[in-house]
Amino acid sequence: MGVLGAARTRDWDNTFAEWAKPPGRTEQERCERAVTAIKKAIANSDALSRRTTRTFPQGSYQNRTNVRQDSDVDVCVLCSDTFHYTLPIGMTPQEVPIEPAQYSYSQYKNDVGAALVTHFGRENVKRGNKAFDIHENTYRIDADAVACFEYRLYFRSIIGPLIYHSGTALIPDRESRWVTNFPEQQYENGVAKNNETGRRFKALVRIVKSLRNEMAENNIPAADPITSFLIESLAWNWPTERFNAHSTWEGMVTAFIAWVWDGTKANGGYSSWREENGIKLLFGTHNDWSREQVHAFAIAAYNYIDNQ
Repeated sequence: MGVLGAARTRDWDNTFAEWAKPPGRTEQERCERAVTAIKKAIANSDALSRRTTRTFPQGSYQNRTNVRQDSDVDVCVLCSDTFHYTLPIGMTPQEVPIEPAQYSYSQYKNDVGAALVTHFGRENVKRGNKAFDIHENTYRIDADAVACFEYRLYFRSIIGPLIYHSGTALIPDRESRWVTNFPEQQYENGVAKNNETGRRFKALVRIVKSLRNEMAENNIPAADPITSFLIESLAWNWPTERFNAHSTWEGMVTAFIAWVWDGTKANGGYSSWREENGIKLLFGTHNDWSREQVHAFAIAAYNYIDNQ
């Protein structure tokens, strides 16, 4: 990837400096109110009062990587009465032991949906493939409430005992597969990376998210498959020492994009990159994006900066 041209007229360093900033306090307060309202909706449900649930924010809002004027809240409503699991090859549920579930995911999602409709009104709640969209108002921001079961990824520890990573699991309405995630590990790893990089990690994530959004608004197709979670995970994989190797925001951002471009070549290092949770590989059939799509985005992003 070549050197950026000198004929550009846009002051990218100032643009990136603005994009690096988190949303303002007013916007954050509207996010907090949305989380509080969803917690109240679940707490007031008769059906869910008989279940063991925990409601907590996750994703960009919780990780403080949401960008200005593009904020929404992702809230997990986690039930631990039933859990989805993956066992080491050759092991049976009886060996753990794991008993058959008495509470189905479809019933649980219906119960969560009913609780949200009762609290917010049917006109303000839309059931989606993975989440319930709760429409914003002047008091709170738009929110997605995700009904999840606990997920347990079992593995053998170094000294032998069977242990597990605890995460979340859901079944999309239009699919039959389980979708799993590890939001709490993601949050912890993001905080650690941000501290290690002098708070440049989350700033870089917000910059690249804003860049991706602007590219999408300008109808650049390569931006479409690139999700917020993917951007955050790519930045988490960037070696810590590289964050402070540049004196300007532009230098850091373009160096990061060049690293992504190089790493997603057919023979690049992408195969060892992991999601920000540190547990799952970043590329594979379990995710909706591909190495080729990320490579194309890096090229498009670099050219977009160079041509402004």
